Amino acid sequence: MDGRDLVRSMKAFGSAGAAQGLRTVRAAWRRRRADAAGLPPRGAERARVPGPMREVEPGPGGGVVRFGRSELRVRVAVNGAVFWGWDGAGPEPSYAVTGRCPEPDPRAVLEPDKDGGWRVVAERATVVVSRHGGIEVRTPGGVVLRRELPPRWWEPAGGGPARWAQRSEVAADARFFGLGGRAAGPRLREGTYRLWNTGPGRPLAPGDDSSSLTMPVQLVVADAGTHLVFHDCSWDGTVTLREGQEGAGSGHDRPGRSVLRMDGGPLRCWVAVGTPARVLLAWASLTGAPALPPAWALGHHHARSGAGDEQEVRRAVIDHQERDLPLDAVHVGVGHLAAHEPFTVDEERYPKLPVLAEELRRDGVRLVSAVVPSVPVAPGGAVYERGAGADFFVRSAAGPAVRGVAREGDVVFPDFTHAGARAWWGGLHGERLGQGFGGFWHDLDEPTSSAAFGGSALPLSARHALEGRGGDHREGHNVYALCMARAAFEGVRTLAPEERPFVFSRSGWAGMQRYGGAWSGAVATGWPGLRASLSLVMGLGLCGVPYAGTDVGGAGGRPSPELYLRWFQLAAHLPLFRTYGGLRAGGGQAWEFGPEVLEHARVALVERRRLLPYFVTLAHLARRTGAPYVRPLWWSSPEERALRDCEDAFLLGDCLLVAPVLEPGADRRAVRLPRGRWYDVATERAYEGPGQVLLEALPERIPVLARAGAVIPVRGEDGGPALEVWAPARGRTGGGLVVRDAGDGWVEPEIERYVSRWEGARVFVEREVGGGVAEPSCPVRVRGLAGGAPGVVQT
Repeated sequence: MDGRDLVRSMKAFGSAGAAQGLRTVRAAWRRRRADAAGLPPRGAERARVPGPMREVEPGPGGGVVRFGRSELRVRVAVNGAVFWGWDGAGPEPSYAVTGRCPEPDPRAVLEPDKDGGWRVVAERATVVVSRHGGIEVRTPGGVVLRRELPPRWWEPAGGGPARWAQRSEVAADARFFGLGGRAAGPRLREGTYRLWNTGPGRPLAPGDDSSSLTMPVQLVVADAGTHLVFHDCSWDGTVTLREGQEGAGSGHDRPGRSVLRMDGGPLRCWVAVGTPARVLLAWASLTGAPALPPAWALGHHHARSGAGDEQEVRRAVIDHQERDLPLDAVHVGVGHLAAHEPFTVDEERYPKLPVLAEELRRDGVRLVSAVVPSVPVAPGGAVYERGAGADFFVRSAAGPAVRGVAREGDVVFPDFTHAGARAWWGGLHGERLGQGFGGFWHDLDEPTSSAAFGGSALPLSARHALEGRGGDHREGHNVYALCMARAAFEGVRTLAPEERPFVFSRSGWAGMQRYGGAWSGAVATGWPGLRASLSLVMGLGLCGVPYAGTDVGGAGGRPSPELYLRWFQLAAHLPLFRTYGGLRAGGGQAWEFGPEVLEHARVALVERRRLLPYFVTLAHLARRTGAPYVRPLWWSSPEERALRDCEDAFLLGDCLLVAPVLEPGADRRAVRLPRGRWYDVATERAYEGPGQVLLEALPERIPVLARAGAVIPVRGEDGGPALEVWAPARGRTGGGLVVRDAGDGWVEPEIERYVSRWEGARVFVEREVGGGVAEPSCPVRVRGLAGGAPGVVQT
């Protein structure tokens, strides 16, 4: 903890938290003392580079290249992804890679290249290794997508983990995306980004580099193609980016540059090349398919802050029902738990919680429980005694369990990198399931020295099991929340095997989509915070986490009615749609901002409910393909440069384009359209892309456009399934995919494929069945016909 962290902690707790502040100072002192004793000083270091190439040993999918002072292993997998690792680093063990690594592609072999180098030619990429350890990734046509310069290590003379740096070059026109959830995104400008999950200690603002959810994952888009690069190392590090510049006239291009510096760990890397959809498919096949949320989790969530009680929860539901506001879930914060038992509900304030949960479930509302990773040090407490007896808590280098500070006093932290600890922690969820909770919200799960984490932190010297390998917190920090999510997901799936677990987390790492979704944490109230919310969700989707969202209205201040409404309208089109009310400053509930905001919020909620079948389809497609629900405008046409720089609109699946209002006082806004015909869903007026149009953005709605030919599953007026079809352009066809879901369970539903086309003066909609076609399986409404009047489908 530094001085700024201490000031933030004291501000968070105020004068009434003086005792808490003293405990925080004591914990910081203990941490510093533990690190001084448990981590040897680095001392003098020796720099090392690979040196000249000595010999090559071909093998399945690639081979091994030996240099004077290093060794490089290259392998192309059957899914098209390319792996390389230095100095014996293999693709496993890895917290990001799921199950077994994909098999090597037997068609890819090392072969000599010009200038004494070697290359591996694969279907989707060619990898060239130079005589001195440089690596180039090229398209099948030979265009260089990425050039890795020879890496450099700094090894302590007295032994220990080596620091290393990897310098890379990309095309002059390339744009960088990714690195997890970044308020500054989705396009990452020049600057340095830290790879260390850190709560900022205050609501997140666009200027903050700190992020609760970082990943060493870059998605790079250029004229020559798109590629994803993942450096599989969980240690602390930084990425410094500099965009390139194309030369004017006869001037030379300046390539874009990326410099990755890590404090230790293996130097190993995966690269996937292709279209954005193909790249994310390869990423999902490598790191795991996204978890499928239950259908109710795609509706409207409302979170309650503070301790609260049963009557407050019931009142929140009634408030929404009385105002005809659809509600699908209520989240209760950690204040609903007993003081010294992290999984036991406070029976004084929630005496009949199972009864309440059953009543709400009959009304279509689920309860979601907040979970934090700290366990109060309470001798005699069941959870503490069991964890301590089984040695399931993170230990210091000296032996005893590490103690931190939280609002309830001293706490210890489960070691989620221990398989036994995960199984134990997962089993504890049975108590909350028995109380009627349907999902779990992980908060304060980045073990950092921020006020949000109770002003405490795990020392870098703290010992983790790391699946039996053993290591310290320098390696375990970034994967801590990932392993916590795994413990919850696997535990709930075992305890309730008939239902899909619902888990979402504030922190995590590469591969966290296997266990659930992500929540942005507290984003600062204000128009910049609104823009940051979209950046966070879009950036996470490009890193393979499709289910994500933020809190409407932000935190740390009271939004204006206009800001709240615009935030609400944006969130209604994001995968995790959550409002926040109660004792916390910021956020609020729609009726608190006046009748006009309430009426417009109701319109947005009703539209979200109407689009639920579309969100269900997107969830199933994300599970099968890795494609995010929220996509940048360049998703289908990355070669269009103007779209790469567009950060104020997004595609919702393949069919809809959403253009939120991100500035105050706007009643119109410019919208850049990708190629093709697009219909304003409110007026049914058609626009042709590519290009930019000016659309009305009245208070009652934000601009939403539908792609011509789109077939969108919606909820009909009778509550049953229906299809909304937007007329294709004359001479063209359209279509769409529909996945029907019973709402929960593990049965894999079939994908229905639809085609829309003109035939004479009518639009026909047909369902593909085997080698033929059939009538649609539900009512169809055609929109966008001449004159703007809705048409009746002819099948």
